[in-house]
Amino acid sequence: MNTVLVIALILAMGATLFALIRGIIAFLQAAKEELNAPDGVPRPSSLKQNKMMMNRILFQAAAVIIVAILLLMKSNG
Repeated sequence: MNTVLVIALILAMGATLFALIRGIIAFLQAAKEELNAPDGVPRPSSLKQNKMMMNRILFQAAAVIIVAILLLMKSNG
């Protein structure tokens, strides 16, 4: 069981890193014109940034939960 959780933790951490890098790249690719666009108009790059950062938060939460489960199993076993 521990092996499965460790593999899941590594995958969650990798997915977190991937989502973080994709979000940063999307942020860097945003053109100056998009940053100065009128308010209330969501741009595709902004939507992609938000999606990638939300994925990062979800993957981080999964990694934290897996670590908590591993710690609970270690303290009980």
